[in-house]
Amino acid sequence: MASWTSDELTEIGHAEELELASQRDDGTLRDPVTIWVVRHGDDLYVRSMNGRTGAWFRGTQTRHEGRIQAGGIGKDVTFTDADPAVNDQLDTAYRTKYHRYGEGIVGGVVNPGARSATIRLVPRP
Repeated sequence: MASWTSDELTEIGHAEELELASQRDDGTLRDPVTIWVVRHGDDLYVRSMNGRTGAWFRGTQTRHEGRIQAGGIGKDVTFTDADPAVNDQLDTAYRTKYHRYGEGIVGGVVNPGARSATIRLVPRP
C-alpha cells in the first residue's frame, strides 16, 4: 500500500480546503466538492457535515476511489473508513485548525453524525 510523502502530508495538511472528486461506477470522476481536511500523524482525514447521508460522502462509497487536490498537490486516493478510536483526536485537530470559524461552524464536523462519516484518505500508487 502506498503512503504519503512528508511533503504531501505537510502541504495537504496545511491547506485550508481540499477538493475531492469520487469515482462513479463507470470510472469517471464526479464534480469535485470543497471540504476541510485535517492531518493526524501520517494520515489525512475528511468528514461529511451531513453524516453518512451527505451526497459527496455517498459518492465515495460507490468505488471507494477518487482524486483529491489541495496545497498544490493532486493525488489519486482510496477512501477508507477511519478507525473510530481516532475521533477524539480528529475533533481536536478540526477545532485547532479551523477555530477562527467559531464553534457554531466547526461543530458541523465535530458531532456524532459527522464523526460517523470520517474518511481516511489513502494515496494510490
